[in-house]
Amino acid sequence: MADDSGATKRVDEASPVEMRDPALRKEIRRATIWLGLACLIALAIVLVQPLLLIFAAVVFASLLDGGVRLLGRVLPISRGWRLLIVVVLVLVFMIGTFVLTGVQVTEQVTQLRSTLELQANRFTGYLASQGLMPGVSDVSGIAKQALGSVGRVTSWVGTAIGALTSLFMILVLGLFIAMDPGTYARGVQWMVPTDLRDEFARTMVTMGETMRRLLAGRLLGMAVEGVATGIALAIGGVPMAMLLGIIAGILAFIPNIGAIVTGVLMVAVGFSAGVDTGYWAIGTYFVVQTIDGYVIVPMVAKRTVDLPPALTLGAQILASALFGILGLALADPMTAMLKTALERRSDREDEKAAD
Repeated sequence: MADDSGATKRVDEASPVEMRDPALRKEIRRATIWLGLACLIALAIVLVQPLLLIFAAVVFASLLDGGVRLLGRVLPISRGWRLLIVVVLVLVFMIGTFVLTGVQVTEQVTQLRSTLELQANRFTGYLASQGLMPGVSDVSGIAKQALGSVGRVTSWVGTAIGALTSLFMILVLGLFIAMDPGTYARGVQWMVPTDLRDEFARTMVTMGETMRRLLAGRLLGMAVEGVATGIALAIGGVPMAMLLGIIAGILAFIPNIGAIVTGVLMVAVGFSAGVDTGYWAIGTYFVVQTIDGYVIVPMVAKRTVDLPPALTLGAQILASALFGILGLALADPMTAMLKTALERRSDREDEKAAD
């Protein structure tokens, strides 16, 4: 501003655009933090598919790492050679299983599909005749509407090409991580502030041990349930016993929901061959699930991670609703990792309080 003499005066007060007020600066910092958090959440939603693939690769790498560590107890050779042995053994098992049972399983898959369709039509027809369910045409319309409402998050797993591509990426990425996990662990630690890296490293070690134990327990449960189911169904004369055993073993990776799906398939196929085989399938299901639930699971839980059933089922429901099939399969590992991190934080706070 100029005075009467034409000279310009120096303005000392703060301009409207300056932030000298401490309270205003504090509020702006808070708003910036919340805005950054919202951006991170939005970015995570957009990148949910790659993040799930990366986590699945980490799970697969933990599985390979567990085999490498177990093999290291009996073979004093380098890690690279032990990893090669584990990969070769896995490939030999998969190829051998496919060669020995491939033709039979392929035929049984086609037969299983037609059997399930026939049994489903019979069941829905019976319910419709009793007035407990809408007609077939109404059911078809409801099913089409439900399938059409599936969100973009889960649509990417709908095609065989996308599933195979995702599986290939998971296997390759997991193999690279298993080759040198220390390098990737250091890379993750570099993203953490320096004063928190020691505690973060210890937490990562604990989470890795938990992951390996969880997967080891899952593999044991899958093997026992699959073999026992296949043998018992074959003894009872239930059709497609081998395929049902394989399905039971695979679905055993997903507790609770996997057991329900296995039971429905077994009962449907059993009653397609007669009432007696249907009752045998029901008995087989309850016997196997009882042994698995009261013998194998508690035994494994003592040496792995004990996840409460309600927590596991709730996590599976949320993960399947948000992320689809892959989220359902990874719900247990994600829950176990989160539980381990929270327990580690609680232990650290207790140690600080004791000091």
